[in-house]
Amino acid sequence: MLVLIRGAGDLATGTALRLHRAGLSVVMTDLPHPTAIRRTVCFSEAIVHGRCTVEDVTAVAIETPDQAAAVLADGHIPILADPAGTAIAALRPDAVADVILAKRNLGTKITDAPIVVAAGPGFTAGVDCHAVVETMRGHYLGRVIYDGSAQPNTSVPGLIGGFAGERVLRAPADGVFRCVRAIGDQVEAGDVAATVDGVPMTCTIGGILRGLLADGTPVHKGMKSGDVDPRCAIDHCYCASDKALAVGGGVLEAILHFASKKGGI
Repeated sequence: MLVLIRGAGDLATGTALRLHRAGLSVVMTDLPHPTAIRRTVCFSEAIVHGRCTVEDVTAVAIETPDQAAAVLADGHIPILADPAGTAIAALRPDAVADVILAKRNLGTKITDAPIVVAAGPGFTAGVDCHAVVETMRGHYLGRVIYDGSAQPNTSVPGLIGGFAGERVLRAPADGVFRCVRAIGDQVEAGDVAATVDGVPMTCTIGGILRGLLADGTPVHKGMKSGDVDPRCAIDHCYCASDKALAVGGGVLEAILHFASKKGGI
């Protein structure tokens, strides 16, 4: 079974890991210039560097959809820059999973594939997809919704280590993002993690810098640009999160649910 995942950030990468390890063939798409925060656990980095490995799985950048078969044959995940989703028509996947997490639908349609699954708010099962997977931390995280929508976006990050919104670092101005610290660094409240055209982006809590935009990324004021993990576990920077794997498990459930009903497994 071939699954095309739209998005290659941390939640999409956790989803790809789940599906790949379950024996499904996975192709991914993302932006030509990815804006993922948790870059050490994002397959979108393959678009920047040609290839990258998260845990024990490798993604390899391709330029056209017809190059996907060779990468899949090597046991890897092909990924290409394709924000418009034009590869869907070329590859004709058995399933499409929208894990862009834009909090709104950027063009995914229920007719894109025999099975279409979407993660997070902005989608309605039975309208623009066959199933929605809940992405909000809490009791319903990872649950598959076969009728209706995910919980609305609150713009408040989930609680980790006793902190919620304080964890997120946002660009202090419009301009070009310049890293001062690196992912994996231990920081304290008041430390400067990056600058935007000379304006400092400071940490509000102490912990491990779990995510940070790439140096040179154009940003706008208020844009999510970093993430501090107060649990201070360095290994969290290099493996998929509980949330990513929960969402991935939901996507896997939904795909197999519909595949079994269609006689595909």
